[in-house]
Amino acid sequence: MHIRELDPDASPLTYFGAELRRKREAAGMRLADLGSVIFCTGSLIGQIETARKVPTRDFAERVDAALGTDGFFSRLVGLVLRSQLPNWFQPYAEMEARAAYISTYQCQLVYGLLQTEAYARAVLGTRDEEDIDARVAARMERQRVLEREQPPVTWVVLSEAVLRQQVGGREVMREQLAHLLDLRKRRWLDVQVLPFEAGAHTGLMGSFNLLRFDNDPDIAYTEDFIQGHMTADPAAIKEGAARYDHLQAAALSLEDSAALIAHVMEERYGSEPEPDGHDVA
Repeated sequence: MHIRELDPDASPLTYFGAELRRKREAAGMRLADLGSVIFCTGSLIGQIETARKVPTRDFAERVDAALGTDGFFSRLVGLVLRSQLPNWFQPYAEMEARAAYISTYQCQLVYGLLQTEAYARAVLGTRDEEDIDARVAARMERQRVLEREQPPVTWVVLSEAVLRQQVGGREVMREQLAHLLDLRKRRWLDVQVLPFEAGAHTGLMGSFNLLRFDNDPDIAYTEDFIQGHMTADPAAIKEGAARYDHLQAAALSLEDSAALIAHVMEERYGSEPEPDGHDVA
């Protein structure tokens, strides 16, 4: 059987694959043997070992348990998944993961840290679905920042348009809006909605993020259709902070925001399809 040789230093993905093969063989296990233990096919393991497929965090955790590798692959998989993000986005993702405070205004889409898997899949698959599983897994991995023992204080302002723009279909949107409501249980995360009735506002130029750190300068981040832009310029930070303060003031209260999310969820996405494909109220 021909075995594809990898350069372990080429990327985090090839390093993961090479180490998986090395530790599996050291344990005296064939692909099928390991597959039967972690409940997947030997073919899948082979694809990951040859860097043709990106491992998930669940896969890494099961491999650690099966091979007794003391969390080695679970620690490595975060780096692997982050490497699947667009090159221009990776510097921001690294700063986002270190931030003590995150403030974001989103005029079109739910912020990435708050997206459900189905919503993220619909967003990322808009133009093409090449490597879609890896890209979705990378986005879900970003959300682990909210699971930290000391998560960042996160304040999100969403345009009402975000709630009404149907992404991925009604089922996907209903799940996404329900997820936003469920996030109210998190102590360090708040979501406000900027209603259409607010009229002209300081976010009309587009979405933006502000990151604050315990020991580093603040950062402002924006995107165009090609790439992202980060700056620590004090004048830009001051302007971004002022615009964000105005957006928060114009937005609905936390309670009224939740009420609007619930209203849109039921009014626009509330009916469920029956097995025969017909909607029921």
